Formats: sequence, C-alpha cells, structure tokens
Amino acid sequence: MSYRTEEVAYVQPAVPSAAAAQATQQRTTAEYRALDAAHHIHPFSDMGALNRAGSRVIVKAEGVYLWDSDGNKVIDGMAGLWCVNVGYGRKELADAAYKQMQELPFYNTFFKTTHPPVIELSALLAELAPAPFNHFFYCNSGSEGNDTVLRIVHHYWAAQGKPSKKVVISRKNGYHGSTIAGGTLGGMGYMHEQMPSKVENIVHIDQPYFFGEAQGNLTPEEFGLARAQQLEAKILEIGADNVAAFIGEPFQGAGGVIFPAATYWPEIQRICRKYDILLVADEVIGGFGRTGEWFAHQHFGFEPDLITMAKGLTSGYVPMGAVGLHDRVAKVIVEGGDFNHGLTYSGHPVAAAVAVANLKLLRDEKIVERVKTETGPYFQKKLRDTFANHPIVGEISGAGLVAGLQLAQDPQARKRFANGGDVGTICRDFCFNGNLIMRATGDRMLLSPPLVINKLEIDEIVTKAKKAIDATAQQLGIS
Repeated sequence: MSYRTEEVAYVQPAVPSAAAAQATQQRTTAEYRALDAAHHIHPFSDMGALNRAGSRVIVKAEGVYLWDSDGNKVIDGMAGLWCVNVGYGRKELADAAYKQMQELPFYNTFFKTTHPPVIELSALLAELAPAPFNHFFYCNSGSEGNDTVLRIVHHYWAAQGKPSKKVVISRKNGYHGSTIAGGTLGGMGYMHEQMPSKVENIVHIDQPYFFGEAQGNLTPEEFGLARAQQLEAKILEIGADNVAAFIGEPFQGAGGVIFPAATYWPEIQRICRKYDILLVADEVIGGFGRTGEWFAHQHFGFEPDLITMAKGLTSGYVPMGAVGLHDRVAKVIVEGGDFNHGLTYSGHPVAAAVAVANLKLLRDEKIVERVKTETGPYFQKKLRDTFANHPIVGEISGAGLVAGLQLAQDPQARKRFANGGDVGTICRDFCFNGNLIMRATGDRMLLSPPLVINKLEIDEIVTKAKKAIDATAQQLGIS
C-alpha cells in the first residue's frame, strides 16, 4: 500500500517487521511540515504565513515539558491550551480510557439510557462543585457548553411563562468559544468580522480592563464598580422583562488574563438578582483549580446560576465539556418537560471515565490545595519580584497558576504601545525560540502552566520569560 503527496512518498511493507512498524511512525521534521502544510488547516492561523515558516511538531510530553521533532525540550507555560491541569503522561488517565474502551467504548445517553461512567462523574462533580450545583449536562467542549447555556437559559424562562426574556448580555473582549453561538457570545471583534450569521438576542457591555481602559483618576475599585454598573444601564435600556442572563468569565482568559477589581463581581451579582436575571460563569479556563479554588468564581466571591466547564475537566486528555446547573435552575429544567437539546457524544463513556480519574487525581493528591497555599503564591510573588520596575511591564494580574503580563511603552503612565500586537508577537517569538510556551494576546503575555508544576520549574518559566521580555525591550530600543 502506498501513500503519496507532492512533497513526500511513503511505502509501507506488506508484512512489516517490528522495526519497520516503528519506522512507519517516524518522519523527519521536514516531512511532517510538508504533510501538515499540504493537508491541515490550523485554528486561528494565517495558513499561508504558517506554511511558509513551518509548524513546530510536538511529538511527546511528560510532566510540564514537551519535546519537538528536532529534540528540543520545551517548558509548557500554557498547560497545552489552559487545560493540562494534572500534567502530561499520567498513566492513570490512559488506563481509565483503555479500560473503558474495552468494557463500553460508546453508548449514548438518549432514549432513557445511561451508563456507569457518566453516573459516577455526575456524582463526583456534585461533591466537588459548590453545594447548590448537583446537576450536569455534558457536551464535547467549552464552545458547546456555552451553546448549551443559551438553550438552558431560554428553556428556563419559557418554562416559567416568561418567553420574552431572551436577551443575553456578555462583554467586549470576552471569549466563549468558536461556534457561531459561542463566537457571538464572545466579544472578539476580529471573530465577529468573519461571522455574518451571528446569533440573535446577544448584546455586549465593556470589559473591566483597568490598565487599558480606565480614564482619569479612577482607582481600580472605582473603575470595576463603574464597569459593573454598565450591566444595569444595559438592562434598563433593553427592559428587564426582555433580559434572560449575563455571562462572563470570572477572569478573562483569552482576552488577556484580565482580573477585575474586587468590587466588580459582587455588583454584577447584585444587579442580576435585582432584575431577576440568570448569572452564568464561564469556567472553561478557570475551573478545576486554576486560581487555587476548585472554581474561579469562588476566588471572586460570587454565586452563579450556571457554570460552563471543559479543559481541566479531563485535563485535556480527551475532549469533554459540561454545564453545571444550580439547584434553582435544575428544578425548573427537570420539571419543565422535554429539553430538546443533546449531542451524540453527550456524556461519552470514555471521556467520563477519564474525567473521573482526572478529578480524583486533583482531589486525592491535593493538587488544588497546593496551588492555593504553595505553588500559586510562589508563582505570583516570583513574577512580581522579577518584573518589578521592568521598563516594558506595566502590570501583572492573576492568582494561583494563571497570570497576565501587560507590555507597555510607559508602565507608570499606563501608556500602551501603539503597535501592541506586534510587540506581543515579538515577545512570543523570543519565548518560542527560548523553549518556553508563553502566549501573546495583543500586548499581554499569558502564563497558565500545569497545576502540578514545582518551584524549580516555576523558576525556569520565570527566568525564560524574563529573558524573552528583556530581549523584546532591547529590540524596541528600551532599557
């Protein structure tokens, strides 16, 4: 049997030996890149530019490290894509998947059926989530979770005889996924430009981004309160009888790890309760220990009605998402007749089995507690000590094992670079070439390492980040 492209030809022996079988799994970096360019469309990418440069080919991982096809060892400061909470190479998760594949590789949860893995997962989530959350709906990703949120919210109000409550309020620069509904909920303008068929009844208010958007002499607390009060103004503009929910990430992840002031979320919650509007926490990034709490809304001290989950639910080992329903919402959904929503893989048995194994590791190894009391405080202090008075670092925001570093032309005056996106790309490339994965969102550099990271590995990340940011400042002629 032969397999060909313009760039590479590969012929498999009719009866491969063990050595030949191993060889079929190995290609040169150039061969991998040629095949990738020939057939693979990457997410959020300029494919022409990427194909000319060539993709970095990651071939294995262990703990907090990755290895590429050229043998370079890379420390992963982003836990994959905010998701590999228990680190790479956990045999317990591979074993859980293998065992479940042998016993029941798939069955659906339609047609009055269920299976042990999804039952066990639901019970375990009810133990780990805040007390009012005892019911869960499953999907495949955070994007699908936020689509599901819209369906739950609309059904909830219709079941109570209030079908006019349809509008969902979100935030500019928030991120809630890449489906049409999730992309509309999010406030990323560059995504909206490529979405002519956006979902109806979704509007946006401003984000609580103090460094970039505060005017005058407002304190962070005053600014946070003012931004929260935009929600009330928008509700009154639309009419409370027409507003169904407000959704927000407890901290904005893809938007730049933007942490609002302590005044923000209590005011958001007060407004939602005042006008009888559901409050949704998108915990896709923040959930399962990232801030040192099991869920990020606990760090900020508010109580949502719905929680979107994914990423850390399985530590990214297999795709899975979920929506947690507060008891007051679940009661209406359970008693409200048919809920006409579902996916082929809702509660997939293999994904559920991996999620159970993953959550037990987080619980039994006290990983979340360690983030809160040990590694999280160490990480935050190390960043702040290292970048204090740095000529192009304007602020560091974050808690636990997540942080955003604001690059700025004049940090003290909160003056951003006019070409901030270019500056972020320069810094990201220095990181990349220095074997550190640190993400750039515009002019903010983001870190979110695996939760199992130790202090020596934190030191390595911060040292490499400092080297990259110093090199960026030097290239910009700032010292």
